[in-house]
This record gives sequence, structure tokens and C-alpha cells, in this order.
Amino acid sequence: MILDVDALVEETCTRTGLHDLGPGGVPDGLRVLVDSAVRQARFNGIGEAAFPGIVGAALEQRLRVVDWAARHPEVADERIEAPLVVIGMFRAGTTLLSRLLDQDPANRALLGWEASDSVPPPSPREHRSGPRVDAAHAANGMLSQINPRVDAVHHEAADEATECISVMAQDFTSMSWEAIANVPDYHGWLMTVDQRSAYEYHRTVLRILQSGGVRGRWTLKSPHHATALDALTAVYPDARLVLLHRDPVALCGSVCSLIETMTSTFSDADHRAAIGKHWSGVLMECVARIDAFRAAHPDRPVVDVHYADLMTDPVDTVAHIYAATGDELSDTAAAAVADYVQRNPKGRFGEHRYDVTTYGLDPDEIRERFAGYVERYAVPTEVAVTD
Repeated sequence: MILDVDALVEETCTRTGLHDLGPGGVPDGLRVLVDSAVRQARFNGIGEAAFPGIVGAALEQRLRVVDWAARHPEVADERIEAPLVVIGMFRAGTTLLSRLLDQDPANRALLGWEASDSVPPPSPREHRSGPRVDAAHAANGMLSQINPRVDAVHHEAADEATECISVMAQDFTSMSWEAIANVPDYHGWLMTVDQRSAYEYHRTVLRILQSGGVRGRWTLKSPHHATALDALTAVYPDARLVLLHRDPVALCGSVCSLIETMTSTFSDADHRAAIGKHWSGVLMECVARIDAFRAAHPDRPVVDVHYADLMTDPVDTVAHIYAATGDELSDTAAAAVADYVQRNPKGRFGEHRYDVTTYGLDPDEIRERFAGYVERYAVPTEVAVTD
């Protein structure tokens, strides 16, 4: 596949009639990503056809966001106060928790559809329904048709809470690109670059979104945040951080299965061994960076939550998080959380089973590598490896 970044940028600018990509112009990550993808992703026909469009869509959204902010300078006065941010771990229940938090009417989640279609910002009337929500539902449905396994592994709904990386992808500083393509060189760049620009762009998007009148306490999530806590807290200094913990064998197996499922849509290559080595390493890096951040900021609270507790008693777990961050879960919100759990039982979209040996990993070696993490956070061992 040949993909010319400058030509793609020019075509997107011409199509939209917009030319300002924000501070610095063309993001550095775009060039790194495209170079890595062209050389390393080994796309199939679907990947070669879809990847330029996915990149172009992110560029178009960035152009529209920058343009909206320039034409509405009052957006800069919007305040994002004390957001509750779930920072990881990967595959430890972060998606479930973010959607439980979204059940509280006092909260404001980043929804799937609006992460990729942020302007104009939604009014309260069109926040959960309307043509843009319908279009996002249709796009998710198309992916499910192409790769039916996706829903069982990680179901995305247009009108539910989604990952911050969907927005950060528009800065081309996001692990979301690694979910669709094998791009190890891009990952190497991402782990060494200052990610503050992505969080500043993310804040601009949140400001725009809430300026439409849909307000509340922002509840956000992405395991990506574990790799960039200094950048996150520089942009959101009063962020309240929540960290979920889970058996590392389950974490490794689940994240590897997720990445294999997603990348298999766009590549027929057998990347399983590379996925196992890479993503178990990513999890170790997350642990190391979280520990380093906590050691450097001993007075900064991080709410630790066990996956087992979330699955056993989700309402009580949410109440615990509220109490630990200075809030109180109302009876109305608690009832809404309980109702969501009842309506969305585990395995609703199919059972997600996985085995780390599929990815060239040994369970005992994983336990040895993560022994310090397990001991520090008293992480219980799981018997069944399913989500």
C-alpha cells in the first residue's frame, strides 16, 4: 500500500474547505503512523481500502474541531472541573465501569458517536438520538457484519460511553491506531513523545461538547492514560483517578484476544506471537508508569478497585468510588446502575474466551513477571478466563 500524507491532507482540506489543523500544523504522529502502517501492518484488501479513509476521517474531524473553536472563542471559557478518569488497567472492567458511571444523571460521559462527530455540539434533545447517532449505529453495525466476533470481545454502542483515545486519535497520539493495525514503530514513537498535545486537543473537544448544553461531571476512561499520567494531570490537574486491577493472566489473554480480533479485520497475517510479546509488554509498561507516577506524587490519590469486586457488586463498587472521591451515590443513580447491570448481563453479545498460550505466552511466566504488581495490589487469581 502507498499512502502519501501530504496528498491525503491536501485532499481532506480541499473536500472540507478547511485548512487549519491547529498548533504545529500536520501532527507528527500522522507521519509516523502512516510510515509504520505502510511498512508493518500487512493489510488485506479491506485494510488497504479502509485505512486511508479512517485516517482521513480523523483529519476531517480535527479540521472541524479546530475551525469550530476558532469561530466560537467563548468555548475556551468552558471549564472541565474535576473529571473522574478511569486510567486502566486494560481489560479490567474499564468499559463496564465507564458505562455504569454514565447511568448517573449528574455525570457527563463521552459518547461513542460524539467522539467522532463533535461539531456542532449536541443539545440535550439530540444527545442520545438523532441522525448523527443513527449514522454511528450503522457504522458499528457494518463492522459487526464484517467481523461478527467484535461484539463479543468489545461491544461499542454509539449512544454509550467510549474511550478517550477515540478523540486523541485525531491528534494521532493514541493507542487506538494499534487496535486496528500492527504498527510497532508507531508504538515506539508514542511511548517516547510528550503526549500533552493530545490531552490539550481532548480538552478542546470536551469544552465544545459541553458548550451545547449537555453538562455534568465528566466521567472519562482509557487504559491509554496509564502511559501518560503526567500529561493527563498537567491538562486536568484536578482529575480524580480510578485504577482497576485484575489477574495479569486474564489481562494479557483478554487484551491479546481483543487486538487479534480487531486487527484481523484489516489483515490476514498471523500476528499472534507478535501480539503476545508486544501487549504483555505494554501491560508491564503501564504498571511501571503507574508505579512511577504514584511514587513521584505520593499525595495524589488514586482509587484502587478490583475487577472481582466490580463484577460481584457493581453498585457497591460505584458507591465506593464516589465516596473515595468526595461524592455520594444518590438513590436514583444507584437504581439506574442496578438497572443497567440487569439489562446488560455478562455475555449478552456472546462469551469471550481466550488462552494466553495462543499468543506464545506461558501463564506461569506471566505470573512471575507481574508478581510485584499482584503483591502490591493484592490481586486475586481468576479461575475461568472469560469476559
